[in-house]
Amino acid sequence: MEEFHKVRRLPPYVFEQVNRLKASARSRGADIIDLGMGNPDLPTPKAIVDKLCEVVRDPRTHRYSASRGIPGLRRAQANYYLRRFGVKLNPDTQVVATLGSKEGFANMAQAITAPGDVILCPNPTYPIHAFGFIMSGGVIRSLQVEPDDGFIPAVERGIRHSIPKPLALILNYPSNPTALVASLDFYKDVVAFAKKNDIIILSDLAYSEIYFDGNPPPSVLQVPGAMDVCVEFTSMSKTFSMPGWRMGFAVGNERLISALTRVKSYLDYGAFTPIQVAAAHALNGDGAEIEEVREVYHKRRDVMVDSFGRAGWTIPAPAASMFAWAPIPEPFRHLGSLEFSKLLIEHADVAVAPGVGFGEHGDDYVRLALVENEHRIRQAARNIKKFLATTAKQPNNVVPLAAHR
Repeated sequence: MEEFHKVRRLPPYVFEQVNRLKASARSRGADIIDLGMGNPDLPTPKAIVDKLCEVVRDPRTHRYSASRGIPGLRRAQANYYLRRFGVKLNPDTQVVATLGSKEGFANMAQAITAPGDVILCPNPTYPIHAFGFIMSGGVIRSLQVEPDDGFIPAVERGIRHSIPKPLALILNYPSNPTALVASLDFYKDVVAFAKKNDIIILSDLAYSEIYFDGNPPPSVLQVPGAMDVCVEFTSMSKTFSMPGWRMGFAVGNERLISALTRVKSYLDYGAFTPIQVAAAHALNGDGAEIEEVREVYHKRRDVMVDSFGRAGWTIPAPAASMFAWAPIPEPFRHLGSLEFSKLLIEHADVAVAPGVGFGEHGDDYVRLALVENEHRIRQAARNIKKFLATTAKQPNNVVPLAAHR
């Protein structure tokens, strides 16, 4: 049977191939150390869980909630932006709650995209940044860029070679998967460029609170005039270890927020009210939970960089995010990231995310998530050290088990 049009536009989901191998290995009794999916393992702080339990006992909170977010939650997010970034937001017109930043991005694409609209998108990038627009009928122009002096020239080339003129530019710093961080000066240049060329900026700031070297990542909305062209997406998943709660936000330009709010009003009734109340409680807190989460990831990052380095695999230390973007060791680079990821599962009992899943320009890398404890990270390093020692001299002789089936 022929696939539906929108489904045909989506490429094979490479992460699913890795997931199948993980499941197969575990069914054989293998102890797979999973550094693949960015799924936080830390428990949600007790105070947030207690607030949820308190509110859920009130049967009035069991009814339909508010798609755009209850007023107290939107006020809490506005106050967070004022404290953290010095950005003043109107909670009634410039803030909308989303079911995680992923849903927010996808529904923003639905709200603003006409068939054939061109979107400028970094490559590699988190898949929803591109495929949210592809599913909405848009066209992606990929940019192999970093937040440096080469960014604006690359965007200029993208505009010159796009018909029609691009609708929007996607930013994601700290980046998933590359962990690169943007400066405020970078954002100033991008905002000026976007206003000059009448382009929307959509910024994914999901990892703003996971940083390690004393320099909090900025928001693009800190730039004067950015509110004219920008919407920014944040998430509570990593900041407060609440991934399954599905709580995020879009904030910024009133016209864009209004469009997203209207689309969402047709699609959902918002998160469960007790979740929204607990999320507001978290945002209104003193930030102690955020600092604890940040410190855990900082320690795991240092353990990974050190232990993997001693195992023979040099991992660049990320300045932010819960990921390391690791070049594939040279003897295996010709295999590509998917085949190398399969080898690690089958010969080292370690799962990673193949870089090609984030775009073709990521195929020389794999993404490592800091979602296992320090002991497990060291065990992964020992497994990889053994794997490298036995196969690095003859990598062509190491064939994924799947190839024999």
